[in-house]
Amino acid sequence: MRILAGAAIGLAIGLSGSVALAQTGDAARGQRLFNQQCRACHTLDKGGASTAGPNLHGLFGRKAGTAPGWAFSEAMINSQIVWNEKTVADYCADPRNMVPGTSMVYNGMKQLGQLADLVAYLKQATQ
Repeated sequence: MRILAGAAIGLAIGLSGSVALAQTGDAARGQRLFNQQCRACHTLDKGGASTAGPNLHGLFGRKAGTAPGWAFSEAMINSQIVWNEKTVADYCADPRNMVPGTSMVYNGMKQLGQLADLVAYLKQATQ
């Protein structure tokens, strides 16, 4: 029982930290990270193509699995996620853990500072 309680507290602290980091990220560094790790599969422009992954324009506030022009996995469609700073950071950190069965092949961004930077950039670039 103590182990479960400790794990739950650790998870809550970790998840709340991702929100705080997302608010303090550097968008310029996030743009470089996006270009290095995400641009091969994702576009950001309104009406942009979905290539190897869905277009991310309008990401924040949208329900996962609903972007037009992309055939999402059943796991993503059924995930009930609504994209915000926390859910984007958590998903980018470990996509397969957050949505088991996702079709995204990315292994995740493990450094919290990089996640904060990426989320800051995406928040700006996907509006």
